[in-house]
Amino acid sequence: MSKYLDAYSAAQFEHGYEEQSIRLQILVIADFSGWIERQEIAVGSLDAHDVNRFLRLRQRQQGVRRGDPTALKRMLAMLREKGVVKREPAVRNALTRVAAEFERYLLQERGLSPATLHNYVPVIKQFLSESFGDETPNVRLLCASDITRFVVRQAHRLSPVRAGLVVTALRSFLRYLRHRGKVSSDLSGCVPAVPNWSLSTLPRFISTNDVERILKCCDRKSPVGRRNYAILLLLARLGLRAGEVVGLNLDDIDWSAGQITIRGKGGRSVPLPLAVDVGAALAAYLRKDRPRCVSRRAFIRHRAPLIGFANASAISTLVMRAIKHAGVESAHKGAHVLRHSLATTLLRQGGSLDEIGELLRHKSPNTTAIYAKVDVTALHTLALPWPGCGR
Repeated sequence: MSKYLDAYSAAQFEHGYEEQSIRLQILVIADFSGWIERQEIAVGSLDAHDVNRFLRLRQRQQGVRRGDPTALKRMLAMLREKGVVKREPAVRNALTRVAAEFERYLLQERGLSPATLHNYVPVIKQFLSESFGDETPNVRLLCASDITRFVVRQAHRLSPVRAGLVVTALRSFLRYLRHRGKVSSDLSGCVPAVPNWSLSTLPRFISTNDVERILKCCDRKSPVGRRNYAILLLLARLGLRAGEVVGLNLDDIDWSAGQITIRGKGGRSVPLPLAVDVGAALAAYLRKDRPRCVSRRAFIRHRAPLIGFANASAISTLVMRAIKHAGVESAHKGAHVLRHSLATTLLRQGGSLDEIGELLRHKSPNTTAIYAKVDVTALHTLALPWPGCGR
């Protein structure tokens, strides 16, 4: 294994790891190499089980550093790519292959956004894993009871909105199987619905003062703080979704026209004007603070590997921390609360639902209609007098 350490070091350097970090990774890999020699384990037969055995032993003897498991798994993946170590078991390969084919279908033929893929694909992997266990997935054996059991389990542990996403992903997958001829009948009709009545809830929002307080409390003295400030402005001023922030590329910014192209749901591309403060914050981050890397994503992690954010959850976590740091009290703390807050503020300032729907890039007017419930002034004109009260 030692002859591959130089290649591993070079790869980690390209991903932005510092020399000290790479040195620590090499140390644990060297110790692992010595352990497999003493255990008389052939390099070609290594698997995740061997890595876990070594880590358990190391934990008892001297402790495991935070990055040790990741370094060993990364080394194992590199050896698999080079053909030195055998691939994952056939069952896992088959499951991954089915999910990957579905992902390509969503991206290339359906034209769905990367954010949608991040939501759908993990659901399908979990469904296949629970349906077939340790056996190689054979989608022709799927039946209505498999589908119902899976949805019922998810509905009991998830919120209605999240469970609804599971239902949508599963229906899309089953229609895909029928479209590809992998199953003889369309099983999407077997997917039970999860009750989530339209317009049954109020939009999650915070006041304009609280939004400004969050922005004001953002640390703009550090590179990470300036990056986070630019992200918060995109969410608060333009109403971007978390997944749209993740997917924003350098090529999507047109400085001469003063606008950015948002690639949202359904593969739609929509140009949005850059507000002065948003453009200034974005330009400051890109010119001074964005790490040099091969990624074309606009926003890059501040720790190695220097790549874009993995998914929308990372942006929601960033917003959650900003809300907590500002001391703002809110029952909802994800990225979407800023999008809802923008819509609510515009409505109270006299904006129409059509204008708000256009800004938020809603495909259907029904999606925007929920904000009518927070327009108290307009609702007063519809309210009936209370029976028995004075006129």
